[in-house]
Amino acid sequence: MGRSRRTLPEELLLLALDPTTGTTAQPQSLDLGLAGAQLVELALAGRIAPDGDRIAVVAPRPTGDPTLDCALELLRRRGAPVRAVNWIGGPRLGLRQTYLSHLERCGMVHAVEGQMCGVLPTTRYQATDTAISREIKARLDSAIRTGVPPDPRTAALAALAHAVGLGKHLYPGNEGRSSRSRLRDLIRHDPMGGLVAHAVMDVQNGAAAQPRRAPAPAGRQAAGPGARPAPEPARGVPVQPRHGSMARAVAH
Repeated sequence: MGRSRRTLPEELLLLALDPTTGTTAQPQSLDLGLAGAQLVELALAGRIAPDGDRIAVVAPRPTGDPTLDCALELLRRRGAPVRAVNWIGGPRLGLRQTYLSHLERCGMVHAVEGQMCGVLPTTRYQATDTAISREIKARLDSAIRTGVPPDPRTAALAALAHAVGLGKHLYPGNEGRSSRSRLRDLIRHDPMGGLVAHAVMDVQNGAAAQPRRAPAPAGRQAAGPGARPAPEPARGVPVQPRHGSMARAVAH
């Protein structure tokens, strides 16, 4: 996979980065969105594919992107398709910082050191070229304005932006209501993006432990009155680790 094109996690992060303050919108849900964006990027690269509500590795060869390849290897080690909601809900310690540092190395952002409350050191990231972020947003604007089905990459980006709550950041206020609605509607134009976006929203809604069940086959009888189908074996969603209060603060 060449590096001539920005990946979806990078584009999602640039969309969320405020060019004035250097903070990121929706920081907690953005972490989930970055994990989801990795899945979509791997799918676009032909390395994974959806299998119902699960993700299956279909080509484990490296992409050439170290961060994506790390995710691909973790998926491969699972040995069996993993539920998208479980993958996205798992711990992704440092993922946002990893991508911010990568963007800094690429010269797209630069770090600005500061302090929080005059005590805790903080780092904010200012875009070095806001034209890049404007170009990314212009793709979403075009899809929203024209109603023409976007390419899979733009559709997936729109789905992820909606899932992490960036709609109110990109299209604020009452005047942006219709644009936010159309942004949400773009989710239907990419199956993988839609699967991942719904998984991100499920994790935020606390539904990660409740797999979506397919409708029962026609004519199949329940075991008895009030019988409930046997639940899928619990896979669990790892709990995000908590950081110490004196850890180095990264601007959200």
